[in-house]
Amino acid sequence: MKLDGTCVVVTGAAGGIGEALARRFVSEGARTVVVSDVQAAALENTAARLGAVAMPCDVTDAPAVDALVADVEQAHGPIDLFCSNAGVAIPGAAGAPAEAWKVSLDVNLMAHVHAANALVPRMVDRGSGYLLQTASAAGLLTQLGSAPYAVSKHAAVAFAEFLSITYGDRGLKVSVLAPQGVRTAMTAGSRNGGVAGVDGMIEPDDVADAAVRGLDEEHFLILPHPQVLEYFRRKADDYDRWLQGMRRLQQRYTDPI
Repeated sequence: MKLDGTCVVVTGAAGGIGEALARRFVSEGARTVVVSDVQAAALENTAARLGAVAMPCDVTDAPAVDALVADVEQAHGPIDLFCSNAGVAIPGAAGAPAEAWKVSLDVNLMAHVHAANALVPRMVDRGSGYLLQTASAAGLLTQLGSAPYAVSKHAAVAFAEFLSITYGDRGLKVSVLAPQGVRTAMTAGSRNGGVAGVDGMIEPDDVADAAVRGLDEEHFLILPHPQVLEYFRRKADDYDRWLQGMRRLQQRYTDPI
């Protein structure tokens, strides 16, 4: 996908990866870049810095997402690329509070579902459209110390696979952005990014660079940390051995949970 002249929406864009994506899309010549987030004041500041359009939205609220899509398309024309980027990381084992599971699933999975429900019929009718869904390397591997994060990110990848399989021959393109450790507010409280930083922390702009390359080549998996692909292959090749290795990694990087 070439970004020049396109209409793009980025959620979770008040800072971090979302802001970096929006900044890069502006520099690539997108005709309109709409940034969205629940943090309205921070979003306005981001939009002003980037030359983007701010439209606050709670991506866990299906009617609000429907309204965002309708408002963008009424004001700026068809959405060519929708980046469903908002995310949350809440620690906890299998016994994590129900609210932690609900918030994780609402933000990390259902936000993608709401966006697809609003956009897929429009994009299929037009015969074109692109969904970029930010998941995580945790969606392919796992997240030590957070069952809600690992499960919700796995589900996000599975949903993206379903969309690509079901609508890929009808004009819809789908990519999953799956980084490991990135220097954002989400990782600020952990030393060197914790286990997510085992292969080194990268900057949000590095993720945006990888996203633009992946979109240009229309890869389903966009992996800013290339090591993730090898880990994914090892997991598929010998699941039991991979699980043993992850147990050893857990002993090094996390406290008992």
